[in-house]
Amino acid sequence: MKLSSVNQRFIQGLSSVLPPEAVRLTEPRYLEDPRGIYQGNAGMIVAPNSVEQVVHIIRAAGQARVGVVPYGGGTGLVGGQIIADESAPVLLSLERMNKIRETYSADSVMIAEAGVVLHDIQAAALDAGRLFPLSLASEGSCQIGGNLSTNAGGVNVLRYGNARNLCLGLEAVMPDGQIWNGLKRLRKDNTGYDLRDILIGAEGTLGVITAAALRLFPLPEHTGAAMIVVKDPAAAIALLNLAHGQVGEAVSAFELIHRTGLEFLTETMPEVRQPFKDQPEWMVLIDLGLSGGLDPEKALMDIFELALANDLASDGVVAQNEGQRKELWALRESIPLANKRIGSIASHDIALPINLIPEFIKKGSEVISKAGIFRINCFGHVGDGNLHYNVFPPNGRSKSDFPDMPPVIRRIVHDLVAEFDGSFSAEHGVGRLKVEDLEHYGDPAKLSAMRAIKSALDPLGIMNPGAVLRCQN
Repeated sequence: MKLSSVNQRFIQGLSSVLPPEAVRLTEPRYLEDPRGIYQGNAGMIVAPNSVEQVVHIIRAAGQARVGVVPYGGGTGLVGGQIIADESAPVLLSLERMNKIRETYSADSVMIAEAGVVLHDIQAAALDAGRLFPLSLASEGSCQIGGNLSTNAGGVNVLRYGNARNLCLGLEAVMPDGQIWNGLKRLRKDNTGYDLRDILIGAEGTLGVITAAALRLFPLPEHTGAAMIVVKDPAAAIALLNLAHGQVGEAVSAFELIHRTGLEFLTETMPEVRQPFKDQPEWMVLIDLGLSGGLDPEKALMDIFELALANDLASDGVVAQNEGQRKELWALRESIPLANKRIGSIASHDIALPINLIPEFIKKGSEVISKAGIFRINCFGHVGDGNLHYNVFPPNGRSKSDFPDMPPVIRRIVHDLVAEFDGSFSAEHGVGRLKVEDLEHYGDPAKLSAMRAIKSALDPLGIMNPGAVLRCQN
């Protein structure tokens, strides 16, 4: 069924049931894609501040056959929050639904509305003596509703899991305008299909998340970090297993960094302090969170010495205080910005079986070299199998010199990922950018089930049309 565009009659009707501050007809900031891939399109922008107002919007859109694009902080990297070339939709921003409704310290649960910025949730948890461990580069602007809708990952997935693992229940408005009151604080609720897990990761295509019951965790008494030079990716994985053997689940993050990332920092962000005089080929950033009076500096030194003894490492820096720990993390978190300043030809967010990562990296370099002379910056959350595998022009050239190469390189990389039984989207989602990839690489039975769920819950096709699944006529 073809959707209609927002028209003046629709705007007037919706404006009559919403307060003036909830209606914003044009604001360019909502229509800008962070990577500059899409220029958005919207017939009107609405910013409700209650679940009842969301119900009005969804019901009006259903009656008028108008698409609705749920919008969080706008930080998504696959175009899920932007429609570029379809009928002008309603863009539904959750930014005014930004209250933390309750914190239950005894239960280690927080009830937060969808528009609360992730950093504010982290701070509120800290005020309650707890930890909310979801941590992303965009945490100062992304919102928890969007984090859940995309099942966001980040640096602490190794220990705490993705956004899905951090949520106990949801409140959501379904495509027919019903409110699902699923804000339970239960760890066990085995009562049929798990609608929470269906909505998390659906990218707004099955309903609008308006609030969530979030899991909180004890604060580690001590934290520490180290940057350790390793021989190669295989040594990095061996070091990960060694660290787990020493401190178990206290390993909060384990990041792989390649020399190309350091070179990009030198080229574009020389103010970022680098820990080694000579830039190593490979290194890892390991972060610990310990309790029970354990000393993270000693634990990291023990891990480093074992790595040296096992010929896994050749150099390292152990943070001696929180300031030094933050410096090490500042380097890691600056790499994506340096990448952006260099300008990639093609960027990839992939997941692989951890034991196959070294072979993938080796073979990846070989197949990319057959397509041309390019630079590869391979880095990321190797502790959970997630690599950011980005291909850049050679020195002295820019991405504009290779206008025909992005789809070629993307297919080369994703074909190789499929060969290694991996995923072409580890933590960024599908959005609109990767719909074709999902159709090409997705399991037929899974795709059939997804289309059936979409058809059953959203028969009019109004929810984020064209995201994740192609619109059906």
